[in-house]
Amino acid sequence: MGRRVDVDDLVDAQGVADLLGLAQRNSVYTYLRRYPEMPRPVIHFPNTHTRLWLRSEIIAWNNRARH
Repeated sequence: MGRRVDVDDLVDAQGVADLLGLAQRNSVYTYLRRYPEMPRPVIHFPNTHTRLWLRSEIIAWNNRARH
């Protein structure tokens, strides 16, 4: 069985960019390469290149990174 997630906690790249205060959603992919400790998408739809992250993981990571 795969990982269970709360669908209300899912955010796309634009949502991640908004949470991190980034101007563009493409910056999220730069962050993924630059910060190996950044949470990875929990869902990836390869045919559409859509990726979804857990909001709670992004917020926790951002809080840790600021301290």
